[in-house]
Amino acid sequence: MTKEETPVLRHHPTAIIHPEACVAADVCIGAYSIIGPQVSIGSGSVIQDYVRISGRTTIGQRNRIYSYCALGGDPQDKKYRGEDSALEIGDDNTIREFCTLNLGTDDDAGVTRLGNHNWIMAYVHLAHDCQVGNHTTLANHATLAGHVHLGDWVTLGGFVGVHQFVRIGAHSFIGISAVITQDVPPYLLVAGNPASPHGINAEGLKRRGFSAEQLASLKQAYRKLYRSGLSLEQAQQEIGTLAQDNPCVEPFRDFLQQTARGILR
Repeated sequence: MTKEETPVLRHHPTAIIHPEACVAADVCIGAYSIIGPQVSIGSGSVIQDYVRISGRTTIGQRNRIYSYCALGGDPQDKKYRGEDSALEIGDDNTIREFCTLNLGTDDDAGVTRLGNHNWIMAYVHLAHDCQVGNHTTLANHATLAGHVHLGDWVTLGGFVGVHQFVRIGAHSFIGISAVITQDVPPYLLVAGNPASPHGINAEGLKRRGFSAEQLASLKQAYRKLYRSGLSLEQAQQEIGTLAQDNPCVEPFRDFLQQTARGILR
């Protein structure tokens, strides 16, 4: 056999891959990693050393999962009794060392989801039934309790803790060590413990191409909710009127109409 004909060893010989697992031919799996029978891993993904992937876990294409992650483990929920549930991970995600992503439960959709193009740093925890969108950044030790929803482009600083059932709207930025116990509308900059709003996430929005006019409209919506002295109901009415002529305000308006835990104010 010539050098050109030598087969490429994509799985380390110490990796344990269940014969029923569905692993694309070009996936690389590192030393001592364990892949369970209900796991599916898409093309172009790299699983580094000492990773455990279990449960009914689907991983899309071109993901990079670093050492010592545990994906698809049982929910940390005392009510869980082994019911069938799942973890779904999209495409082009980076999941750094020691992250834990758990299965869903029957108390919700039964699925924990991580979307596409997310940057998940070391020691992050995604509990059961979390729904994380696309292009998010979760810094080291960010922790999501069960049933948390994160919109697209959300950034969580290091050591941020998010209470169960909380929703954080798209493009929001949560500063280091903040504790979030109520819903955070889209576009906000939030910091402190207890957490409080500090305006809109202007720098992040500029990087994503929001115009000066759009930023001005979002600042106006923010002032109506947080600086005008209006009740929540009155602020919603004012923001609804503003959204009629400013489409960028519509997600802000819609989020306020759908909140269940109350808005961080």
